[in-house]
Amino acid sequence: MAVTKSDEREFDQEGQPMFMVVGGEVHDPRGAEFTDLSALDIKGIYPSYDEAFNIWRGAAQATVDRAFIKYMIIRLR
Repeated sequence: MAVTKSDEREFDQEGQPMFMVVGGEVHDPRGAEFTDLSALDIKGIYPSYDEAFNIWRGAAQATVDRAFIKYMIIRLR
């Protein structure tokens, strides 16, 4: 199902924005499928993308030598 611009606007207007930073071991460094969801490292939920980005950057840089560890920002609302 494709997301349209009107869907994005509705999504943007649904209350407080929240961004979650999460990471863990992935099957393939080029993908985003985690090997064990119960072992995810959840860094937290942040009210702005900028705050989440700063946390993501620190976590990603701390694991730069571990190719199968990936951190990402997930928009919750």
